[in-house]
Amino acid sequence: MFQELFPILATGDLPRALGFYRDLLGFEVTYRFPPDGEPAYVALDLGRSHLGIGADPSATEPVGDGDRFTLWVYADDCDAAVEHLRGHGVRVLAEPADQPWGERMAEVADPDGNRVIVASRG
Repeated sequence: MFQELFPILATGDLPRALGFYRDLLGFEVTYRFPPDGEPAYVALDLGRSHLGIGADPSATEPVGDGDRFTLWVYADDCDAAVEHLRGHGVRVLAEPADQPWGERMAEVADPDGNRVIVASRG
């Protein structure tokens, strides 16, 4: 019945969100609408994962410390990935730490305040 799911994030600043997801996390833009000029929507891929980001003028305030949405992103090296993000001004919510299930993880905030977990497998 159901075949696939992907999240769509709303942002008041699409170029800023693209700077985080495309430029810092390495997502590839696979679709944009409209195709010319400033996009209102972009589709992104990272490996086998898909993410949509839509421009929404009403989504101008960061979510703060709420837990509206969380994304989990695997990196080759959690510590190096967090340092890369920190070096680009990304707010680190929780430093990298070993987890009881064998992974290492940290938490950062995207430009709209959404929680992004950065982890590496054990």
